[in-house]
Amino acid sequence: MRRNLILSLFFTLFISISSIYGQAKYVFYFIGDGMGVNVVNITDTYLSNVNGERGSKSLLMTQFPVATFSTTFSANADVTDSAAAGTALATGKKTNNNTLGLDLDGNPIETIAEKAKKAGKKVGIATTVTINHATPAAFYAHQKTRSSYYEISHDLLASGFDFFAGAGFSDAKDIYTLVEDAGYTVSKGYNDFKTNARNSDKVILVHEDWKKSGGIPYHIDRTERDLTLKQITEAAIDVLTKNNKKGFFLMLEGGKIDGGGHGNDGATMIKEVIDLDEAIEVAFDFYKKHPKETLIVITADHDTGGISYLGNNQIQNLKYQQCSQNELSVRINKLIEEKKNKVSWEDIKILLGETMGFWKEIPISWEYEKILRDTYENTIAKNKDVKDVNLYAENKLLAAKAKEVLNSISGLGWSTASHTNGYVPIFVIGKGEELFTHKMDNVDIPLTIIKAAKY
Repeated sequence: MRRNLILSLFFTLFISISSIYGQAKYVFYFIGDGMGVNVVNITDTYLSNVNGERGSKSLLMTQFPVATFSTTFSANADVTDSAAAGTALATGKKTNNNTLGLDLDGNPIETIAEKAKKAGKKVGIATTVTINHATPAAFYAHQKTRSSYYEISHDLLASGFDFFAGAGFSDAKDIYTLVEDAGYTVSKGYNDFKTNARNSDKVILVHEDWKKSGGIPYHIDRTERDLTLKQITEAAIDVLTKNNKKGFFLMLEGGKIDGGGHGNDGATMIKEVIDLDEAIEVAFDFYKKHPKETLIVITADHDTGGISYLGNNQIQNLKYQQCSQNELSVRINKLIEEKKNKVSWEDIKILLGETMGFWKEIPISWEYEKILRDTYENTIAKNKDVKDVNLYAENKLLAAKAKEVLNSISGLGWSTASHTNGYVPIFVIGKGEELFTHKMDNVDIPLTIIKAAKY
């Protein structure tokens, strides 16, 4: 009896020590580009109101057991750009804005992904924008400027990582030939991946319309043929777990949240956060099968737009927006072409009813209709092509005004079309979650993951 008790105590102690001193074998590192604390809160608020459950936690990420926040300043600015923030999140060291993977003296900094590879793990880097864009590049590239796309692409080849995914490559003409020569199977779309690449050891997955460099379409604009971050996550797990007993490190970026913020396009931004959360669900399903070996960390590189909600209980009206302001601009141009520059106000009202819910689902006051009508009269009616310009897009002025009207009706406000120094969230579950229990700086996050994974 005494012997059984001693054995029982021994095994209990052994399990406890293993739990404390074990390591995170599988690491998911999600980054929402531009996803500040308010962005997440407003998305939760939107979903709660749509579901008629005010105050509920609708996003999976906000239900994780650890929730804290981080500062994001770069080495030379209170407000970071994505290159410096990506470098901080990838290396645990600050650098100057516009710089990728280099310290202040211009020396390469080893990234968490490179450390994982050295430790024998399989490594994946994925995004919904181009693969050589700032945030994904920060995990494998070492360049003085984030716009050195060709050189960044060659750093990708040198990394030897096992899986990449995204919207293709910016300004890297021969990259597809080079990656195939380097032993990667290039899949154009998720169906192509399932048919031709699922059993490959090294994969680059791009969306079907891979020649476009502008990114996978916004969630709000997607068709069934378009690649999603959820599909990318599923594909990554397939590749990284194949013939692998040592584990993996996988960074996944929701890269177009930032675009919605730069355009002050509330509905589009919210849908991008939901898209990221759907990918997190895939990782969470994996975690439930390997709870003692998996770590999921979610954060952001910076806040974009400085969004706020005025609390007028009308945020659910955003559900009637059926496309981004970018796509609305495309549809206005198409209407102008079809009507041979003779577009009537009634034509515009029909289009805005279909795309934004105006008049059909959302009552429009005289003041708001005057804004839209005056914009139409001063641009389209006079055949003047007036643009609204933000960092990533040029849109018809009427498309921008329609978005602004819906934002106002829904109670959304913005402080800028640029980045802010606002706090970003950190949500964590899994092996090592107890290490994330305080306010952090962005450089602390990868260093804590490294500690949990023992790279």
